[in-house]
Amino acid sequence: MRAIFGRLHRWAGLLTAGFLFFSGITGAIISWDHEIDDVLNSHLFDVSTKGPAIPSIELAKTIEQRDPRARVVYLFMTPEEGHSLWFFVMPRIDPATGKRYALDYNQVFLDPNTGAELGRRYWGAVWPVTRENFVSFLYKLHYTMHIPEFWGSDRWGMRVLGVIAIIWTIDCFVGFYLTLPARRRAKTARAPEVTRQLQRGFWARWAPAWTIKTSGSAYRINFDIHRAFSLWTWGVLFVIAFTAFSLNLYFEVFSPLMKMVSNYTPTPYEQRPYRDLDNPIEPKVSFADIAARAAADGKGRGWTTPVGAISYGPAHGVYAAAFFHPGDDHGAGGVGPAQLYYDSEDGRPIGERQPWVGTAADIFVQAQFPLHSGRIVGLFGRILISIMGLVVAALSVTGVVIWWRKRRARVRVRETAAMRLGRQQLTPAE
Repeated sequence: MRAIFGRLHRWAGLLTAGFLFFSGITGAIISWDHEIDDVLNSHLFDVSTKGPAIPSIELAKTIEQRDPRARVVYLFMTPEEGHSLWFFVMPRIDPATGKRYALDYNQVFLDPNTGAELGRRYWGAVWPVTRENFVSFLYKLHYTMHIPEFWGSDRWGMRVLGVIAIIWTIDCFVGFYLTLPARRRAKTARAPEVTRQLQRGFWARWAPAWTIKTSGSAYRINFDIHRAFSLWTWGVLFVIAFTAFSLNLYFEVFSPLMKMVSNYTPTPYEQRPYRDLDNPIEPKVSFADIAARAAADGKGRGWTTPVGAISYGPAHGVYAAAFFHPGDDHGAGGVGPAQLYYDSEDGRPIGERQPWVGTAADIFVQAQFPLHSGRIVGLFGRILISIMGLVVAALSVTGVVIWWRKRRARVRVRETAAMRLGRQQLTPAE
């Protein structure tokens, strides 16, 4: 059994090592994505002008007037003091081709007090990597590996990494099993004293797996790092692996499973079919209509937070109004703000989401991103996730080194055996 699990662990590790190395390094960095982006691109985020601010919906119209090829799909309602407002855009359909216009940007930064454009960038661009898109390049590399869009979907990178995460999740248990010492069986009946001796022997034999013997050879140190790091961080590694699966394969696997096995409340995005990116749903109600309805509905629910942002999903025909104060869009514990959903055809309410509210299954689903990002425990969690990103990268490298050294040893054994056999065949028979 150990031999079978050993082979499974080896091939799972080789299959996932490259992906996990880059995901680990990028994850360690993007835990601080906003802070790094603010430092690198203060020219996009900081403003020195004074208010009153121009309404965001009017600024969104200005963006679309300046470039009719672009459709605003995400806007903040109120700027932070001394900061710009940024808007996400998507290309409209070119009537001449029936395909999307080719835009070299998807994010626009405006001075909220004057409407002046501070800059544009393509969030998540593959090339060229510049100061403006460096953080977003790493962020998207982390969960898509920049696998390009094809067959009308931009989720293939997430699907590939979701499969990698499933393999990683299973391999967490396989690797843990391989650290356990082989069982020893008593030849006589297991009296209480014999059982206690066997238990003490087990823990004594397992203890070295938790340590790193620094006085050993380079290979031994490498092996000990791989095994000890895995054991000491096993629980966190499992959480990261599982949540990577749930987030990357959310629509394809995780949400359908949750609907089958639990009392789970799906969002409108999960209940509606996905429309091809070249065949978007054209909204018949505007951002202004949704802003007014959401403000009234939030007030009717007794919510004291304002509408902080509105997004439109043309692939599903859904508006989402998020409620938060400026700068607090991550919400309590990183779970995100309360949201109300509206149909783009007539503006009717089609759902809501409140943080940390709902069935046990609802809360479990909401907790996936806070757990993966570490934000569920605040600053400490983000520091922990940064450290764990480096641990994941180290495990990937040390695992490949172990495989390479063992493979080289096996090759040498085969070559030596072949040479001996050749010598025996060349030796004259007596």
